[in-house]
Parts: sequence; structure tokens; C-alpha cells
Amino acid sequence: MKHLMSGNEATARGVYEAGIKVCSAYPGTPSTEILENLPQYGKDVYCEWAPNEKVATEVATAQHGRLPLLLHHEDGGPERGRRPPVHRRLHGRQRRLCVVTADDPSCHSSQNEQDNRHYARAAKIAMVEPSDAQECKDFVRLACEISEEFDTPVLYRTTTRVCHSKGLVEFGERVEPRGPRL
Repeated sequence: MKHLMSGNEATARGVYEAGIKVCSAYPGTPSTEILENLPQYGKDVYCEWAPNEKVATEVATAQHGRLPLLLHHEDGGPERGRRPPVHRRLHGRQRRLCVVTADDPSCHSSQNEQDNRHYARAAKIAMVEPSDAQECKDFVRLACEISEEFDTPVLYRTTTRVCHSKGLVEFGERVEPRGPRL
């Protein structure tokens, strides 16, 4: 059965299906609805709002790679919260982490316009970029699979248009993370 969902709602569903257990975020347009939609999936996903992007990043990375995690930022968030994941990547302390960033081209709802795809290149990490609601759900799972397979953060980049546009989304089953490699 397919469901009509926004990109943000589909991303939240993808977080649940990917088996993510901990989500920490700083609220901001255009991605606030991702964390707001997660509580409907019950106690399977722990969610918390952080006072800023750096704290959200630290909460997510403090899990010591035990579980796939999600950290989402509004446009401009990686600029303020980038140090922990970038430094961990550059200094060899890799983590399984899906970093969600929602850019706002043309500044429809944010204070600045920037292209966060450059962070993936600078940190030498993989990036996925969905183009519709179904891909939003599927690509979160893909980002988590890549992150688990290679024990590295993955940037999940979306935009205002994708976050707020609606489309049909087919649900899948929740998978549990494999856990850390020994």
C-alpha cells in the first residue's frame, strides 16, 4: 500500500525502517518535520531536540558507533556542527552516522543559501541526494547501509522543494542494525 507523504515525512519513515535508534537534531526549516514525525513510530527511535547543531552532533557521535544514528540540520547547520564528524573522519575515528542536511536554494525559508554537498567532498565521505518522497525514504536506508558497511559517516542531502513536496511512498519493514564490527 502506498501513502501520500512529504519528503520530510518519508525521511522520518526511512529513519524508522533503517533501524536508526537515536536521533538528535536542532530545529530549523526546511527539515524540522523529520524529527517531529518520528514519535509516531513509538519507542523504537529515541529523539531529542538539541540547543544547537554542535550539541546535536555530539549527542549523535557519543554513541560510539553502537547503532546507526541520524543527525539532521537545517540549511547552514553543518557549518556550525561540522567539526565533530569531519574531525573524526580526518583523524581516523570513523563512526556510523547519517548526517541529514536540508539546503534551501534561493532562501525560501532560511537566512542564508549554501550548498552543503561540499562538506561530503571536504570530509571525503559518501553522499546521497533524494529527488522525491519515495527516494527520501529509500535513501535514508541506503545511507545507513553504506555507513555500516564502511564504518563512516554518510551525508544525506535534500532541499526545500524535496522536503515539502508530496509523493506516493511504499512502506517497508524495519531492519535492525548489525551492530559494531569487532
